[in-house]
Amino acid sequence: MILEALLASARHLSKTSPHSSIQSIGLEQIGRAQANTLTFLLVLGEFYDLFPESPTLRDAMKVSHVEFFTLFLATFVLVGALTPLARRIAISKKIVDNPNQGHKTHREPVPYLGGVAIMVGIIAIAILALVLSDFTVNTFSLASSVLGPALLLGLIGLWDDIKNLSPLPRFIAQTSAGVFTAILLIRNDTVANPTGSMTLDVVITIVWIVGICNSINFFDNLDGGAAGTIAISSVALAMLALIGNQNVIAALATVTAGATLAFLIWNKSPARIYMGDAGALFLGVLIATLTIRFEPSAETLLGSFATPLLLLAVPILDTTVAVLSRLRRRISPFQGGRDHLSHRLIRKGISRRSAAFILWGLSALFALIALLISQSNGGEGSNERFMIYGAGVLWAGLFVFFFASADE
Repeated sequence: MILEALLASARHLSKTSPHSSIQSIGLEQIGRAQANTLTFLLVLGEFYDLFPESPTLRDAMKVSHVEFFTLFLATFVLVGALTPLARRIAISKKIVDNPNQGHKTHREPVPYLGGVAIMVGIIAIAILALVLSDFTVNTFSLASSVLGPALLLGLIGLWDDIKNLSPLPRFIAQTSAGVFTAILLIRNDTVANPTGSMTLDVVITIVWIVGICNSINFFDNLDGGAAGTIAISSVALAMLALIGNQNVIAALATVTAGATLAFLIWNKSPARIYMGDAGALFLGVLIATLTIRFEPSAETLLGSFATPLLLLAVPILDTTVAVLSRLRRRISPFQGGRDHLSHRLIRKGISRRSAAFILWGLSALFALIALLISQSNGGEGSNERFMIYGAGVLWAGLFVFFFASADE
């Protein structure tokens, strides 16, 4: 239902050429880097033709790839326009990340509120779609089950950005949102991998949402690190959902990819704005909810559970290394530190920009494995298990490599 709503919005927006829409905001105002990125994204839109002979994919779209990509481009343009505005507001209100703590690596204050631009962009497109389509209880329920908890955490994160909350209230808010989301998904029977036990389903959902929410927040420690990784995961998830004829997931993952790629223009090294806890918590809950609602087209139960883990393998790796290294040193896991993957790469002499590309590359590799699993067939799941075991060995090897390096 949501895809039809979003695509109704896309049709409305595509009555004028996407190129003329871009020109109306002025490419000269976006800048050369942004213009190059828009050109790249237009090429990226052709990924819908990767499976030209797949009737499942075409049935899932029910529209031309141009109309679907218009949805992506609309979100990209909106967030791209809102981000510099949010930056100016943050500077004027002095809502900035000051380098006044030991774990901070930047030298000058960097404005927050990038997360507000991301939240407004994603939610505005969804609301526009609902207004332009048949507004029903079902469409509202589907949208609110994903965007509601994400918005709640985003607002808590915004409060944290402004007031600098202690870790405990933030963790309580994350857990509360996890409980709310889990109950909502289970009651509506929209969890993709139910175990047959409602209690176990709720526990798994809460652990996943709270864990991924923290992982994305922890992972937002490098210019462009979290935004780029979420963009990669969202593109892969959109492709998987299209292949599996899961319209809701495909539409919202596409919107998320457009928003994060637009924000990345301003957040790449050297970052001119941070997403802050508002953006990290919003995106964390959003991607966690989308992946747990997604039903992988895997041959085995192992493949079904492995797919969301592969899509978010790098943030999970970062959190695992950081938390275990802090426990090893007998300090609080919630205490900030220079013990994340990015910090460990930089201490090896790698530049911040190169570190981001390495982490993006690893994310893309694991996402590619998830895509290959969805296309594996035959051998009674042996090919699928081989890829999963291989990915597990790779993840374990990376863990050993990073965990063995200096913590600070």
